[in-house]
Amino acid sequence: MEILSSLGLGFSVAVQPLHLTLLLFGCFAGTLIGAMPGLGPVNGVAILIPLTFAFGFDATASLILLSAVYFGCMYGGRISSILLNIPGDEPAVMTTLDGYPMAQQGQAANALAISGVASFVGATVAIVGLTLFAPLLARAAIYFGPADYFALYVMAFATIGGLAGVDPRKTLLSALIGLMIATIGLDPATGIPRYTGGSFHLYDGIDPIVALVGLFAISELMFLLEKTIKDRDSAIKLDTWIPDLKVVFGTAWATVRGSVVGFVAGVLPGAGASLGAVMSYSIEKQVSNKNGTFGKGDPKGVAAPEAGNNSASAGALIPMLSLGVPGSGTTAVMLAMLISLNVQPGPLLFERQPDLVWGLVASLYMANVMLLVLNLPLIGLFTRLMAVPTWALMPLVVAISFIGVYSISNSTFDLYIMIGFGVLGYVLRKLDITLVPLVLGLLLGADMENNLRRALSISGGDYGVLVASWISVVLYIATAAFLALSVWLALRDRKRAADAP
Repeated sequence: MEILSSLGLGFSVAVQPLHLTLLLFGCFAGTLIGAMPGLGPVNGVAILIPLTFAFGFDATASLILLSAVYFGCMYGGRISSILLNIPGDEPAVMTTLDGYPMAQQGQAANALAISGVASFVGATVAIVGLTLFAPLLARAAIYFGPADYFALYVMAFATIGGLAGVDPRKTLLSALIGLMIATIGLDPATGIPRYTGGSFHLYDGIDPIVALVGLFAISELMFLLEKTIKDRDSAIKLDTWIPDLKVVFGTAWATVRGSVVGFVAGVLPGAGASLGAVMSYSIEKQVSNKNGTFGKGDPKGVAAPEAGNNSASAGALIPMLSLGVPGSGTTAVMLAMLISLNVQPGPLLFERQPDLVWGLVASLYMANVMLLVLNLPLIGLFTRLMAVPTWALMPLVVAISFIGVYSISNSTFDLYIMIGFGVLGYVLRKLDITLVPLVLGLLLGADMENNLRRALSISGGDYGVLVASWISVVLYIATAAFLALSVWLALRDRKRAADAP
């Protein structure tokens, strides 16, 4: 009954005219951004964050808008994967394996419908999980001490990207850069300036929003400037959007399995939707690939990863809201927005700001239905909008970025910082170094340092306090298991590449 009353409060918040308008806009814009090859949910959310500051939205309205964009991007990523064989984001890579072959065989409508329904089911499973388990995790997290939170942060840094196949050396380097940036400003214990270069502007540290907009939006513009402007590859023509319902319903069990696997992957701190898509596709291939049809246009090969990545994306909100630890790169960007609005996600968020939490949960239910309605009958519209070249949209993106960042503090110094982070993001991406661990280090570095100091202060400098609690021991064991699995997967992939003709 407590959950039902909380959901009632949430829906009373979600149905406010402003929030409904933001939901609809976020779902439409997110689907369009997700369909644009190369942008994806992290860039989509980062690009629209300045808009929330420019219009002066409060934390609830901002979070509802960005969550709708997040969900919309996860839906939209499948469109270019199926019709162009170009994934809109990393999780959509798995959809290309069977989605594009289906489109080549004249089953584009079936592939799009299967992916849309699978996305809806996967997100619904995860939102129900969020409703049931996030409050329980928040209550359990109250018993976490400083050493336990430090272990949790170590786990987040150790697992981010590793299970998805990213080079662990580059992942570690990116995380270390983020932690170094997080130390800029006044030392919280002594008040001594650290790495400020004598600039008073840096005494409060680097604003996460300024850094994120530079890392994603400005670096994306720099990548665009170095490319030769050319027409896109032509998409496979969609004669009708009406699918064969028998084919769609034939993927029901694959959708359910992908949803469950994706949800588990999403709850893991730092794992994200990419892992959910990979695991869902791999498990479904083991279960259903009896005739060797996977990779050749099997509908179940579309349903499983789409259900998995959407379930993982919603599941990633659970550790962000309950523990203050983002479950994916996109939720890390959303966490930065909340911190900038003086909202600290964690165990007490459900008690102190229930309207924000449950308003978000209720909005996710509504956004999921909106996206299903938008993505089935309006699929023809989105495929036409896909023809708009990225270079035509980027001037608007840059204008939003500059106006939004300037509106945060009315400081031109922040604009220089944003450009500097844009250059940094461009260089790191050219070196094939993922930016998500850097974002994680920037966001969690201060809390990680503070919890380590508190733990050592309690123990009188005895480092044994870091493994004195059974909670921290379990977290360290889980971290070691994830790292071992990551190494095993890397060695297996290397062996397969060596054995390949």
